[in-house]
Amino acid sequence: MADPRPWLHVLRLVHFYNYSHVSQVRRARIGPGVSMAPNVSLRSGERVEIGARSHIGAYCSLWAGDSTGRIILGEDALLGPEVYITAANYRTAPGTPVMLQPREEADVVIGRDVWLGARAIVLPGVVIGDGCVVGAGAVVTRSLPAGSIAVGVPARVVGQRG
Repeated sequence: MADPRPWLHVLRLVHFYNYSHVSQVRRARIGPGVSMAPNVSLRSGERVEIGARSHIGAYCSLWAGDSTGRIILGEDALLGPEVYITAANYRTAPGTPVMLQPREEADVVIGRDVWLGARAIVLPGVVIGDGCVVGAGAVVTRSLPAGSIAVGVPARVVGQRG
């Protein structure tokens, strides 16, 4: 009880939760009936839109860009646990450390009735059409047409839904 380190750690956890969830969720545009796990992490919440009746699973991260990159989820979207969506990425020009390079930002648009499986990753500039299913662990680097089923690294279309 006398050691202050555990108490300081609790304070850091509360601060992080408020920074990455509570304050960011307040900034986001969230439709009615959205279900979101309490450990979802958002960045730049003012550039995040979540459509009505969507479900965001445990430990998901929705990281919009610092200046322009937006994340837009359509209605009835389903994100499995640990899905990561980012609208910003660092450049990789030689001769300059990655951390010192500017970020490239591009909107990520996820259509209506889309299911992203557990640990799927969606990179900047991707548009996922309505009704798509993205398999667990897939890395979506390019846009997907409506109704497609995509799996793998990088994600590739392997079928059509319905």
